[in-house]
Amino acid sequence: MFEEMSYQGLLERMLARIPDKFDKREGSVIYDALAPAAMELQLMYLGLEGILRELFADTASREYLIRRAAERGIVPLPATYAVLKGEFVPATVEIPMGARFRCGEHAYSVVEKIWDGEYKLECETVGSAGNTVFGTLIPIDYIAGLEGCELAELLIPGEDEEETEHFRKRYFQGLDSQAYGGNVADYREKTVAIQGVGGVKVYPAWNGGGSVKLVVISSEYRIPSEELVKFVQEEIDPPACSGNGYGIAPIGHHVTVVPVGGKNIDLEFQFAYQDGYGFDSVKEGVEEAVDAYFCELSRAWADSERLIVRVSRLESRILEVKGILDITETRLNGKPQNVILGEDEIAIRGTVSEAGG
Repeated sequence: MFEEMSYQGLLERMLARIPDKFDKREGSVIYDALAPAAMELQLMYLGLEGILRELFADTASREYLIRRAAERGIVPLPATYAVLKGEFVPATVEIPMGARFRCGEHAYSVVEKIWDGEYKLECETVGSAGNTVFGTLIPIDYIAGLEGCELAELLIPGEDEEETEHFRKRYFQGLDSQAYGGNVADYREKTVAIQGVGGVKVYPAWNGGGSVKLVVISSEYRIPSEELVKFVQEEIDPPACSGNGYGIAPIGHHVTVVPVGGKNIDLEFQFAYQDGYGFDSVKEGVEEAVDAYFCELSRAWADSERLIVRVSRLESRILEVKGILDITETRLNGKPQNVILGEDEIAIRGTVSEAGG
């Protein structure tokens, strides 16, 4: 906005106001007196430009975006701790609450018993770091009779603090649709704020007046675990007292929480390889490219009527895999065409194979 307010431009404007009968050449008293003032004025205009950027929510940095959003009671979603299932042998050993274990770089503490031999453990490292570590648990505290234990399953994903652009989008969504008293916008806002939930579709009056169906996806944009669905149900509308307003849902609303569905996509390609490469050497890279594309699709699920797995998008991703020169005869579930998913489905990678292989 103030691009024309450069040091040279300001100095020339200032010198132009001095009559030509005076010496205004570089090194003169007048020139040397005005030059520092022009430099300071340029810095002032740069500061004004920064103030204007921070003033509006669409250009503000994180610090000032948070301050702007706080005026409407909107704050970034905080980081949370991952909850995982631990399996202990023998199942008859009673694991005390608060017992601590280590797996890899992270420590975990027991928070709840599921049933004999299975417990919920909370990662002591905040954020998504604890979502991908599985394997043998090493007790930090001695437990008599314990022979073995391991992390077996992610129940409720841990989340990092809400990223800036996601927070900015949520702020503007709050301006576009006012959340109030159990309307669709209110259910979206409250459900996404629950730990482990990455997105939701709301179906009001799906089974008659007062009924609401929420279809949720995990914060890792995968099919949520049974435990996460149960956790969300308890937070929104506990089944034991459904419709009585003991959860987030208003009195009279009977809410059913279900997980997003998944459709397996088997993929078949015909590749042209670079010298020294073959299917076995590129398969892992291809699977990673497919997973990245499917994850990108899943991120858009909550805001889309239906997701479409597009052959062209897949091929453009896979062409970036080292060792692949070209792709032909791409087939998804045996057909050379895009796959249109159901309304409440996300794509799940099935088998990846080479045509004629």
